[in-house]
Amino acid sequence: MKKLVLTTAVLAITAGAAFAASHGKTIRMGTEGAYAPYNFLDDNGEVAGFERELGDELCARAELTCEWVTNEWDSIIPNLVSGNYDTIMAGMSITAERDEVIDFTQGYTQPDPSVYLAMSDDVDLAGGVIAAQTSTIQAAFIAASGATLVEFATPEETIAAVKNGEADAVLADKSFLEPIAAEDSDLMMLAQQELIGGGVGMGVRESDGELREKFDAAITSMKEDGTLNALIEKWGVGEPF
Repeated sequence: MKKLVLTTAVLAITAGAAFAASHGKTIRMGTEGAYAPYNFLDDNGEVAGFERELGDELCARAELTCEWVTNEWDSIIPNLVSGNYDTIMAGMSITAERDEVIDFTQGYTQPDPSVYLAMSDDVDLAGGVIAAQTSTIQAAFIAASGATLVEFATPEETIAAVKNGEADAVLADKSFLEPIAAEDSDLMMLAQQELIGGGVGMGVRESDGELREKFDAAITSMKEDGTLNALIEKWGVGEPF
């Protein structure tokens, strides 16, 4: 079975160059650039992080010419559908609701626990005011929980809402909040965690099945040779496969 999977992956990756040539274009990789360690802008204003390193390797294995573009989170799916870029690599969890609008590759991370960040450990999570970035799995979870949801366009605004008293806590991926808590003595991660979402994958248009197959094959090859797990451990984005 392993040999069959590897053979299929190699065949699909080899076809990547032909795909790019036949389409005559550079594959535009869309990301937010504001959700470390998955993606962020470095001191030179360039996209960096786990997904930049992973995406560059996936493009190399698929023999595709790729470039990175940034887009605000709340319009990242509509702008993929409208053709402003060809993929989404933005820490986006695979959900049934999103899968109705776009397609996903297989997950390139395991589901990451969502955690709460607050300024004290006695927050009423069931009945309090909880912040989340808009259009995220965390926002949907809070809305269904009975707590009061306040949504913000960017991750930074959710943290600011806790610090200025607009929210009692923020719910987000552990890999995003953990380093923030470590650097800010006024903030603490609470013990309660929520396991939501189906892991993070690359989004593509439903009409781009061939492109999805090329990236799927590249992800499979990275899982098989251990390089994906090495990147997961390097960037601290959850448990290895």
